[in-house]
Amino acid sequence: MKIMDIENNFLALEDENSNIDDSKVVIVSAPYEHTVSYGGGTKYGPEAIIKASQFVEFYDEEFDRELCFEQGICTIEPIDFGGKANKEALDMIYDQVKELLAKDKFVITLGGEHTISSAPIKAHHEKYPNMSVLQFDAHSDFRDTYEGSKYSHASIMARVAEFFPNDKITQVGIRAQCIEEANFIKENKVNTFYANAIRRGVHGQDWQQSVVDTLADEVYITFYFDPSIMPATGTPEPDGFLYHETLDLLRKIKASGKRVIGFDVVELAPMEGLSHPDILTASLIYKMLNIAY
Repeated sequence: MKIMDIENNFLALEDENSNIDDSKVVIVSAPYEHTVSYGGGTKYGPEAIIKASQFVEFYDEEFDRELCFEQGICTIEPIDFGGKANKEALDMIYDQVKELLAKDKFVITLGGEHTISSAPIKAHHEKYPNMSVLQFDAHSDFRDTYEGSKYSHASIMARVAEFFPNDKITQVGIRAQCIEEANFIKENKVNTFYANAIRRGVHGQDWQQSVVDTLADEVYITFYFDPSIMPATGTPEPDGFLYHETLDLLRKIKASGKRVIGFDVVELAPMEGLSHPDILTASLIYKMLNIAY
């Protein structure tokens, strides 16, 4: 694995804090884009996130520390898919994440379209067989196929459900799906918290605790943001989670004693002249790391 230098790594860290041997955290970039159905550009997401991260402060006032120097964050050279797609591409991501997990690294995978998420989820599940998956998303992504592909970004959770216990999948903020997906969720006991139900108080004032109660002690997170604060996405849907709502739920998970074991962030499609989505995503990743640790 080639390691990115200070000009091209997450947070622009010197070698002593970004080499593979001494870093506990590793960033995997998976610039994969093959099945976007509305807007394109997600393959440029990982590079934009890393570039924006170089303007994120090292110090986190909430935790009174500079985590990047305590743990070290190594950035791996982006995966070169060489024209490979579908299962072949996912296998490349899976192999890299699995290798890093075998070295006891905390792995963050940057997409790319949401299709990529099934690979790191599979690798983490093999190491943490009792884990839960927490999906922040607009779409439930349980279509068996979409536009003729089983590897569509709209089918990622359907692929995960083939190897992962469905009742250990928790979805938050869902607000767009077909009736077949809604039926799948009911029949397979997926823990789905719809955005409209949260907004209407169906789960009570402390709905975050209801989410936490569905999770195992070890949690893997796959993440997608609301377009009001994250307009640079290929599949925008209104009424999603805002930044502080997301962090409040993550803090609740941490306070409950559960452990975040890894995560991916997907579907950023950078827009020329609009930098705040890139910086927001980079800031979210660093904050999630601080909460996880």
